[in-house]
Amino acid sequence: MAVDVIDLRAFYASPLGQVAERFLQRAICERWTSCAGYSVLGIGYAIPYLEALRVNSVRTLSFMPAEQGVVRWPSEGPSASALVDVAALPLPDSCMDRVLVVHALENTDHPRDMLAEIWRILTPGGRVILVTPNRAGVWARFDTTPFGQGQPFSRSQLRALMRQALFSPIHWEEALYAPPFERRLLLRCAPALETLGRKLSLPGSGVHLVEATKQLYQPVTLRRASRRVAQWRPALSSA
Repeated sequence: MAVDVIDLRAFYASPLGQVAERFLQRAICERWTSCAGYSVLGIGYAIPYLEALRVNSVRTLSFMPAEQGVVRWPSEGPSASALVDVAALPLPDSCMDRVLVVHALENTDHPRDMLAEIWRILTPGGRVILVTPNRAGVWARFDTTPFGQGQPFSRSQLRALMRQALFSPIHWEEALYAPPFERRLLLRCAPALETLGRKLSLPGSGVHLVEATKQLYQPVTLRRASRRVAQWRPALSSA
């Protein structure tokens, strides 16, 4: 069941949500330092991270799943957000250069269909960043945040899912090493824990971030030819 957009907005307005946003924003912007000249699409609830990406972009859109609900974005000017079926995106083929997926893949019943649609709308050489809860992380064990909802993933599960959808991972990263508690002491220690966790690649992070590119051709699977051994059978003779 998808998280309601009202709960998502409330989470990012909380102290814990602001800390999570800051850490994830840093990781995303380190990969996409500039989207100048690109078309950018956010799927799920990606609007906390789209503001930085929309600077100098050709266009920036925010698509939110029908099960989740939609909010107006941006707050000023024409709206760039829409309520959609993530398995049937209302866009033509090869029209987006960058796609950011947050609070979406773990909440859909058809992740393969979603990734297939993302593959369809991406331009050749386009890139996608998937942000998903870590199956082995602490955040996935507490349903008090959006990262504790839906189906968390391990790295091997994400790799297999992307391979089936014809995506090639080019960068893996983890984030949210501090536990998902709103105690003031933990929130103050969160930056130090995040820096230490990323530097040492410690296990138990809250989320996976994986950047992948679109494969243009489906790989051909080579099968080893089976060698058949002739079996001689005695012929029947009439008496």
